[in-house]
Amino acid sequence: MRMSKPVAPTAPTNPGLKREIGLIGLIWTSEGSIIGSGWLFGALFAAQAAGTAALISWGIGALAIIVLAFVHAELGAMYPVAGGTARFPHYAFGSAAGASFGWFSWLQAVTVAPIEVMASLNYLSVHAPWLQTGKNHLTPAGYGLAVAFMAFFVVVNFLGIKWLAHTNSVATWWKVAVPVFTIIVLAATTFHSGNFGYQGFAPFGAGGVLSAISTSGIIFALLGFEQADQLAGESRNPARDIPRAVIGSILIGVLVYVALQVVFIAALPHSAFAHGWANLSFSGKAGPFAGLATSVGLGWLATLLYIDAVVSPSGTGLIYTTATSRVSYGLSRNGYVPAVFERTTKRGVPWFSLLFAFVVGLIVFLPFPTWQKLVGFVTSASVLMYAGAPLAFGCLRKQDPDRPRPYRLPGGMFWAPVAFIVSNLIIYWAGWDTLWRLGLAIVLGYLLLGGSALLKLNPKVPHMDWRSAQWLPVYLVGMGLISWQGGFCSTGPASSASCGATDAVPLWWDVVLIAAFSLVIYFWAQAVRLPDEETQEYIGSVEVVPGGCPGLPPGSGASGCQTFSKTQSPHRPPPEQR
Repeated sequence: MRMSKPVAPTAPTNPGLKREIGLIGLIWTSEGSIIGSGWLFGALFAAQAAGTAALISWGIGALAIIVLAFVHAELGAMYPVAGGTARFPHYAFGSAAGASFGWFSWLQAVTVAPIEVMASLNYLSVHAPWLQTGKNHLTPAGYGLAVAFMAFFVVVNFLGIKWLAHTNSVATWWKVAVPVFTIIVLAATTFHSGNFGYQGFAPFGAGGVLSAISTSGIIFALLGFEQADQLAGESRNPARDIPRAVIGSILIGVLVYVALQVVFIAALPHSAFAHGWANLSFSGKAGPFAGLATSVGLGWLATLLYIDAVVSPSGTGLIYTTATSRVSYGLSRNGYVPAVFERTTKRGVPWFSLLFAFVVGLIVFLPFPTWQKLVGFVTSASVLMYAGAPLAFGCLRKQDPDRPRPYRLPGGMFWAPVAFIVSNLIIYWAGWDTLWRLGLAIVLGYLLLGGSALLKLNPKVPHMDWRSAQWLPVYLVGMGLISWQGGFCSTGPASSASCGATDAVPLWWDVVLIAAFSLVIYFWAQAVRLPDEETQEYIGSVEVVPGGCPGLPPGSGASGCQTFSKTQSPHRPPPEQR
């Protein structure tokens, strides 16, 4: 009797992502996102908005981000999947909420590349004044160069993704080293301690301190901590390393940014204060740190900063161009947007998603002609995306109570609503003129989603779970109404600026109103969450399926690229088929 040959085991068809990233790699991934163009401008705009009290603004901003980060740390370690930020609301509330937060994620990602280009052009305009007008608005020639920058990002994404991924670590070292070196040099060469007492500690009061958090680039500068969460599926030890990486990267970032604020104020020449904090003026102000270095006789440092102002923002712009295309790719995989967004080249690059991101990125320059105008929009879109995590946190503690939590946030059921309140305060402080534009972008997104479904442009038809997302339109409209009746504009308190905000709700009462409204939305969302068994269907086995984010380099932050677990289909079948 012949013995049959033993059959060799075959490799699994879905082996998943490789868990090869350690603690340092995770910290550096987040740190590379935290240290971006925010350091080039944040110190100037924060000082103009709040004076020396900008140091308090940085502290409040850091505490706010840390509260959000702790919530993300539990979820990221608990569900180590690629693109976790947009997946958490999907697990808790279903496809309608998942589509919405996926769209918020796309809005955040698509505006990052333009803001990085704007940062570079601001610095270049010091030596090429034809790029911008006196108000730092792009000239036609400046817009043409912006188009060239954006086109370069697209070309590299088509041809050089592997190179981009391999150089990410080197770029991060550069991005961190330059601001740290700048701190050391300015502190050692020019430090006027008397500058800190000019016009008192808080010349614009509490309103200026709070406004600076959202409008001067403080929150924008500290965003990026969640990149370690996004790579949880590739972490060697997510239980130990995800919380450490998230919190560690924030603390490092805060230390760097506060030190930059201190040396910036201390290095200002006395002539810079001739027209007060709000109108700080010195040679080369369009590129603040480089101009300041030139003013104090450090021309060689200024040269280094001008180089960095092109290299660092360009690196971030490249990665977020990639991220944006992968977000829309993921939305299409879920059936939310037309199937054309899934079309890829032979290299696995979603070419239509990439070109769509390019076109929208160019349009973004028009309503936001300056870096500071655009930073408020990016901050609001980012925090709106983050706001889904605290909502999902409370639900998933109840919907998925038995899943191992490698990191369990102490007092999590207290901190989750606090984190949601913090998110909404940050959004509110961005100002009415920022939020109505964000609202318009959200409406356009819903038209795209609705049009895709109505015209059947995607064969996958998700079950939208409207009941579990009934709180969402009330939340979005309510935040808009409070902002309209509130007292903040993108350029500061509405009492000293005009943006259409009525200033009908006094300062501090608006904080109480936001807190109360947030708690209503939070507990409403908890009450209508998905049934536990449906959440379990969406979660599946939480085993990452490769290919959901093709060609995406580590640290890109494609939080909307929604990969599916092994037991989960991209779209839930209707109830009669389940």
